[in-house]
Amino acid sequence: MHQRLKVPTMALSRVVLASGRSVDLTELRLSATYANVLEGYPCKPLNDHAIAGLLRSAERFHPSAPVHLIPPPREYTDQFAGAFGPVEVLPAVTCVGSFRSEALDPGHDRALYRSRLTVVWFQPTSCIPAGYDAETELLDMDWERLAADEEL
Repeated sequence: MHQRLKVPTMALSRVVLASGRSVDLTELRLSATYANVLEGYPCKPLNDHAIAGLLRSAERFHPSAPVHLIPPPREYTDQFAGAFGPVEVLPAVTCVGSFRSEALDPGHDRALYRSRLTVVWFQPTSCIPAGYDAETELLDMDWERLAADEEL
């Protein structure tokens, strides 16, 4: 009889989704949302362009994993609207994270399969999500619908 060597998963943190599923955050890129804005002001066209770029980057980050965007809250200030419309501000920190969990398909060998998902979200601080302490939208993800199984 052969025994499989079980290698421990090294994760940055473990997040418990509202569904009760635990997912491991294995990679995380944090950046200041408006760090690369040299001119202009935060507005819908600028934000939409930045989000599209983040999604393309996330697809390159882990090409074999599906990518999910948690739509960011958009805050509108009383500042003067410029040529591109009203001022629209996204949360201060942009996050691109790679998550893993147990296989979705109960028929898959648990030692050989994991489910994966790359997630793009925004949050007000640079805190790493852990346990039940994360943005509500992150905790409410429908992992079973969004993630995909992969063979290790």
